[in-house]
Amino acid sequence: MSDLKKDLLKKLSDCVVEMEEDEVTGVAQEYVDNGFDAYEGISEGLTNGMEIVGQLYEDEEYFIPELLICSDTMYEGIGVLKPHIKKVESGESYKAVVGVVEGDTHDIGKNIFKIMLETSGFEVYDLGRDVPCENFISKAKEVNADLIGMSTLMTTTMENMGKVINMLKAEGMDEDTLVMVGGGPISQSFAEQIGADVYVPEAAKAAKVAKDMIRDRKEKAAV
Repeated sequence: MSDLKKDLLKKLSDCVVEMEEDEVTGVAQEYVDNGFDAYEGISEGLTNGMEIVGQLYEDEEYFIPELLICSDTMYEGIGVLKPHIKKVESGESYKAVVGVVEGDTHDIGKNIFKIMLETSGFEVYDLGRDVPCENFISKAKEVNADLIGMSTLMTTTMENMGKVINMLKAEGMDEDTLVMVGGGPISQSFAEQIGADVYVPEAAKAAKVAKDMIRDRKEKAAV
């Protein structure tokens, strides 16, 4: 990676963290003018900044007003970068249902995941925050989802992820629907314990992992 690209990615991240809404579009434009990959600009620049903001919020250094300004800054940058993302390979059309599990209203990670899914070519159905377990199942069934993505930042609501997976199995949908979980208290061992297909710590990188796994699953099913 060139020094200029590294510098611009850091600037994109810093703009979000430092709430520089007026600056971010110029940095994003300079990034694309240099021919750098727009998807990486979002995943390794803007959303990286938003993940830092999420941690500052958890540490009670930032509060709701700061979160909103940081989020607006991120979206301003995305507005510049998104039109330059390379088109998804023809023939691929995946659907994802995402939400924060029942009892939790922390949605920064879910929002980042949603953005990255959309920029990866997914059709995303965002159920929002504090989502009842059965809503994940009913929506996935309605749209024939390839992926259910659940997040939480509270240990008290983690068990609801397992409930959704058990309901998915009861409906016989677990073979066709990939389940991805994430959030601060979630770990690989917990994901395995509840029967989730995959856990990825960084929301910005989860979309690529999900896409690769769905593609592999479909290819194996076609054999």
